[in-house]
Amino acid sequence: MSFGSYAYRVEFEHTDNIPHIMNGSHSPPPTALWTRLQDVSFIRRQRLILDRINWDIAPGSHWTVLGVNGSGKTTLLQLLAGYLWPSRGQITVLGEPFGRTDLRELRKRIGWVGSFLQSQIPSGQRPLDLIVSGKYASIGIFEKPSQSDYEKAEELADSFSCSHLLKLPYGVLSQGEKQRLLIARALIHQPQLLILDEPCPGLDLVAREKLLQGLEALSQTPNTPTIIFVTHHLEEIMPSWTHVLLLKQGKCLAQGQKQEILSSELLSEAFEIPIQIATDGGRYRASYCFS
Repeated sequence: MSFGSYAYRVEFEHTDNIPHIMNGSHSPPPTALWTRLQDVSFIRRQRLILDRINWDIAPGSHWTVLGVNGSGKTTLLQLLAGYLWPSRGQITVLGEPFGRTDLRELRKRIGWVGSFLQSQIPSGQRPLDLIVSGKYASIGIFEKPSQSDYEKAEELADSFSCSHLLKLPYGVLSQGEKQRLLIARALIHQPQLLILDEPCPGLDLVAREKLLQGLEALSQTPNTPTIIFVTHHLEEIMPSWTHVLLLKQGKCLAQGQKQEILSSELLSEAFEIPIQIATDGGRYRASYCFS
């Protein structure tokens, strides 16, 4: 399976109170500051959603973000992509410190796949145009794409085993087929960071495994983007994922190398139920005790 290195950005409907541009020059930070959250908190409607998060992401690492519903996972990703502004703390993404960079330009270097995007796509959308639209960060195409744009889209569709879908309307596709197309869309504009916010819910076992195997192949290609993958399920963590960030009630419970974080003790604390962890061929699975 071969992959091009392409990406996209997507705009949320509302990005309230985010200062897109602030004046001031700066020198590129060292590699250690490639992507960093420092003492970051986020408050919404007087509720503390994230509390003093510190997180360093190095180029070439692939992270899984784990935590129960309401632990702050999606909010954390929206901060990382510049769609929300922290209530306190400092954020640097792809070497660009927030407050000294144009966030609209930064988002061009980030690919995002989330459930919110599917609901915005017309049922009659042609899949090939959907992939190409990622280059323009739009739902639909409002500029004339080049022939090379369509060639890249076809290459990406082939990489994610959806070439046979390109002449079908989007609305007739299965959930798994739609997700593979959206990932192809996210890769058409060369992201340095690819954020996948729970891409597997609603997929049957076969569709989920096809999607995960495609992502595993992508993660092993040269010059692949750094991947941030949010999930609730250990079996979705692929062998090439290198690190884990474990959230609990808006705080970082633990972070680090995957082998260190995916322990029965830490996961039992995060999910507040006894959990036993087992591995098989580089994949993880959990068993639970509800007594």
